[in-house]
Amino acid sequence: MYQKRARLIYNPTSGQEVMKKNVAEVLHIIEGFGYETSAFQTTPEADSAKKEARRAALAGFDLVVAAGGDGTINEVVNGIAPLKRRPLMAIIPTGTTNDFARALKIPRGNPIEAAKVIGKRQMVQMDIGLAGQDQYFMNIAAAGTLTELTYSVPSQLKTSLGYLAYLAKGAELLPQIRKVPVRITHDDGTFEGHVSMIFAALTNSVGGFEQIAPDAKLDDGLFTLILVKTANLFDMLGLIRMALNGRHIGDKNIEYIKTSQLTITPLGTHSKRMMINLDGEYGGDAPMTLTNLQNHLTFFADADNIADDAISIDLKDTEMLALEAIAEKFSQEVDRVEKEHEEHHK
Repeated sequence: MYQKRARLIYNPTSGQEVMKKNVAEVLHIIEGFGYETSAFQTTPEADSAKKEARRAALAGFDLVVAAGGDGTINEVVNGIAPLKRRPLMAIIPTGTTNDFARALKIPRGNPIEAAKVIGKRQMVQMDIGLAGQDQYFMNIAAAGTLTELTYSVPSQLKTSLGYLAYLAKGAELLPQIRKVPVRITHDDGTFEGHVSMIFAALTNSVGGFEQIAPDAKLDDGLFTLILVKTANLFDMLGLIRMALNGRHIGDKNIEYIKTSQLTITPLGTHSKRMMINLDGEYGGDAPMTLTNLQNHLTFFADADNIADDAISIDLKDTEMLALEAIAEKFSQEVDRVEKEHEEHHK
C-alpha cells in the first residue's frame, strides 16, 4: 500500500518562535491524517525554505506544509511553482500579517488548529502570480511609497511589535507620499497617468485589510488591479477609512480593474526607480510584467468559510482594532490641520 509523505518546512524564529514549541504535535496531527511526516527547520541561509521545498517536491513528497509568515510561505511557493509536478500545499501561519492565511481562513497564531485544517480534506486550486520570468507571489504585487515601508521596518521590530510596527511606519510615511507617472497595460487597454500606489492582488487581504479587494476570487485567473491616483493627505485618509469596509473601490481617486496580466512601466526621463514589492519583500524594479497562473497550486483550506463575504472588522482581532486606531489618529490630525487653516484665514 502506498504511503503518502508530508514535509513540514518551518521558520523557527517566526511569531516569537511559536512553531518551535509545537513541531512534534503538528507532525503528530498530520500523521493522523495518513501521512508519513518529517520536518525541516529553515536556516539564515538565503532561499533556505525555497531550496528545501524544491527538493521535497522533486523527491516525490505528496504534501508540503509551510509554517511561518508570508515571507516563508512565499519562499516555499517559489520552490514549488516552477515545477511540472507540484505537491499539495498547506500553511501554518505564525508570522506578522498572514494575509494568505486570512484568505484561506486558516487559524492564525495557533499551529495546532491550523494543522487540523488538513484533516477537513478541503482544497482550493489557487491562482499564483508570476513576476517577470522566474519570481512567484501568492498574494500581492505592489509599488508606491507605502509599500516601501516593509523594507525599512527592522526584523527585530517586526518580531517584537508585529503588525503594529508596520502601522507606525505607515503613519510616518503617509505625509511623504508622492505621485509618479506610469503606463500600465492590462487586458482591457492601457492606463497612463500619475499614481501614488499600485496593487495587483490575488486575494482579498492586503496588509491586514480584508476588504482591499472585496470581490477578489482565489481561482478565477484574474488579478484585482488597484491604482491610487491621489497623494493628497486628506484624500488618502478618506481612502484608508473606506478601505476598512470596501467602499473605496467606487471612489474617483481609484482605478479598479480585473486583468489576467499587466505590465508596469515608469514614465518620465527623471523618474525615480520604482521598486516592486512581492508578498512584502523587494522583488525587483519596474518595468515588470505580472502574469496570473490560474489554478496553479492546490492548498488545503477551510473552504466552508471562504465563501463568507461578511468580513469587515472582527472586533476580537487586535490588528484590526489597531488599524481603526491609526485611522482615527489620522482623522484627528486632519481635523487639527483644518482648524489651524481656518483660524489662519479668519
